[in-house]
Amino acid sequence: MPNTDRDATTPHDVLIIGGGLVGASLAIALDALQLDVGLVESTPAGALPAVFDQRNLSFAEATVNALEALGVLPLLRAPTGTIRRIHASRAGDFGRIRLEAGAHGREEFGRVVVARDFGEALEARLATLRHLTRYRPTRFVGLGDERDGVRHVRIADGDGERDIATRLLVAADGTRSGVRDALGIHAREHDYRQTLLVARLRAQRPPDGTAYERLTSSGPTALLPRGDGHYGLVHGVAADEADAVAAMDDAAFLARVQDAFGWRAGRFLSVGPRSAYPIIGCVADALVAPRAVLVGNAAQTLHPLGAQGFNLGLRDALTLAECIAAHPGDAGDDAVLRSHAARRADDRTRTLAFSDGLAKLTSNDAPLLRPLRSAGLLAGDAMGWLQGLLVGGAMGYRGDVPALCRKVGA
Repeated sequence: MPNTDRDATTPHDVLIIGGGLVGASLAIALDALQLDVGLVESTPAGALPAVFDQRNLSFAEATVNALEALGVLPLLRAPTGTIRRIHASRAGDFGRIRLEAGAHGREEFGRVVVARDFGEALEARLATLRHLTRYRPTRFVGLGDERDGVRHVRIADGDGERDIATRLLVAADGTRSGVRDALGIHAREHDYRQTLLVARLRAQRPPDGTAYERLTSSGPTALLPRGDGHYGLVHGVAADEADAVAAMDDAAFLARVQDAFGWRAGRFLSVGPRSAYPIIGCVADALVAPRAVLVGNAAQTLHPLGAQGFNLGLRDALTLAECIAAHPGDAGDDAVLRSHAARRADDRTRTLAFSDGLAKLTSNDAPLLRPLRSAGLLAGDAMGWLQGLLVGGAMGYRGDVPALCRKVGA
């Protein structure tokens, strides 16, 4: 691994700010190009970023394909859960949507992975990279000049502040991106006034490959099939009720979730520790700036309904890697940035519209919307062409899909 004792006279080809899911995945993808890559991480060696906790990640098929190609999924130590069917309904509305992978010529729609397990696999893969310099624990402080084909960046660690340089700066530092702010890129926020409570849940009927999503005005209640015989629970509550619900004892909480979800998985028997995540949407007005690009949550933070967030962010990272590979010599060249922004436009626009529109439509209790929603659920369950659109999106195939997201020969 390259030495971190370097100064601003030796620029990185790419400097990534943020070592979470998307930033780490991008570093792995770039290593195959033999580029000099720097990764600025806030956590010290031996620790995982906070995002790698006990929440459950739903990986679309396109994401599974890419992470297998990058050598990450084979490093998972815990079993993954397989999603073979999707069942979605809304409390108070008629109809439901049922999608079967086998009916569309697929063995599965995707996998369920515990975030901590994924973080450990990413860490193991990062440790094998030959062209990566890791700055940790280090934080981004601000931007210096952008001149002569190089962008200067201020970082700080235990020894104080210093300047490093890069031909391309990548903001992968999350919803409250300091890099995005320093670049002067405005972002529009939307508070959904919902909080998600996430936990591991055991039910009378063990997972059978079905991912359930029950929609209500206060958010979704989802059961995801984990690989350990439990479900990954996601329970949405109104933001002003979140503290009270989080403080419930296990019996009261299970009764609440059972009432919201129903009995499709039988009686709920036990629940593990709960974590709470307020839902704030955020969309950057631009994806690129001179010698800089935004990826993942720094570019867009989605409502988790439909589990599109990380899947979209990974496609950001893989598309960027492809654009860099297609324009060798200078990773921050304008041609790279223009190509990346153009290729991400369709996927990003359509996924944002789907996620935000679905969240707002399903949380609106207006009586006039109920028959429309019911008609939509019935149509989605019955019409093959509409199911095809839903399946393609659920599996991560929207817009200009990066090559690694498709299996060889598929």
